[in-house]
Amino acid sequence: MLMSSQGPARLIYGPNGFRQLTAGDHVLCAVSGQPIPLELLRYWSVEKQEAYASCEIATERLAPNR
Repeated sequence: MLMSSQGPARLIYGPNGFRQLTAGDHVLCAVSGQPIPLELLRYWSVEKQEAYASCEIATERLAPNR
Protein backbone atom coordinates (compact mmCIF):
# COMPACT_ATOMS: atom_id res chain seq x y z
CA MET A 1 0.00 0.00 0.00
CA LEU A 2 1.40 3.39 -0.99
CA MET A 3 0.78 6.32 1.29
CA SER A 4 0.89 9.89 0.06
CA SER A 5 1.63 13.27 1.55
CA GLN A 6 3.74 16.23 0.59
CA GLY A 7 7.44 15.64 1.22
CA PRO A 8 9.99 12.90 0.65
CA ALA A 9 9.11 9.27 1.27
CA ARG A 10 11.47 6.66 2.69
CA LEU A 11 11.56 3.46 0.63
CA ILE A 12 13.12 0.02 0.60
CA TYR A 13 14.03 -0.91 -2.97
CA GLY A 14 13.54 -4.50 -4.09
CA PRO A 15 14.20 -6.28 -7.39
CA ASN A 16 10.59 -5.95 -8.60
CA GLY A 17 9.36 -2.87 -6.77
CA PHE A 18 9.69 -0.84 -3.64
CA ARG A 19 8.09 -0.73 -0.20
CA GLN A 20 7.17 2.60 1.33
CA LEU A 21 8.32 3.00 4.95
CA THR A 22 7.29 6.61 5.54
CA ALA A 23 4.63 8.72 3.89
CA GLY A 24 5.65 11.04 1.10
CA ASP A 25 4.99 11.79 -2.54
CA HIS A 26 8.54 11.66 -3.91
CA VAL A 27 12.14 10.56 -3.39
CA LEU A 28 15.34 12.35 -4.36
CA CYS A 29 17.67 11.16 -7.10
CA ALA A 30 20.89 9.91 -5.45
CA VAL A 31 23.01 11.60 -8.13
CA SER A 32 21.25 14.83 -9.14
CA GLY A 33 19.12 15.51 -6.06
CA GLN A 34 16.12 15.97 -8.37
CA PRO A 35 12.75 15.07 -6.80
CA ILE A 36 11.15 11.99 -8.41
CA PRO A 37 7.38 11.58 -7.90
CA LEU A 38 6.70 8.02 -6.69
CA GLU A 39 4.33 7.38 -9.60
CA LEU A 40 7.23 8.13 -12.01
CA LEU A 41 9.95 6.21 -10.13
CA ARG A 42 11.34 3.58 -12.52
CA TYR A 43 15.08 3.34 -11.80
CA TRP A 44 16.80 2.30 -8.56
CA SER A 45 19.53 0.09 -7.17
CA VAL A 46 18.61 -2.71 -4.81
CA GLU A 47 22.26 -3.09 -3.76
CA LYS A 48 22.87 0.62 -3.14
CA GLN A 49 19.28 1.33 -1.98
CA GLU A 50 19.08 4.56 -3.97
CA ALA A 51 16.82 6.03 -6.66
CA TYR A 52 17.73 7.59 -10.01
CA ALA A 53 15.86 10.20 -12.04
CA SER A 54 16.57 8.65 -15.46
CA CYS A 55 17.92 5.56 -17.17
CA GLU A 56 21.00 7.56 -18.23
CA ILE A 57 21.79 8.51 -14.64
CA ALA A 58 21.22 4.93 -13.46
CA THR A 59 23.42 3.51 -16.23
CA GLU A 60 26.25 5.91 -15.40
CA ARG A 61 25.97 5.33 -11.63
CA LEU A 62 25.83 1.54 -11.95
CA ALA A 63 28.55 1.16 -14.60
CA PRO A 64 31.02 -1.61 -13.62
CA ASN A 65 33.98 0.79 -13.46
CA ARG A 66 32.43 2.80 -10.60
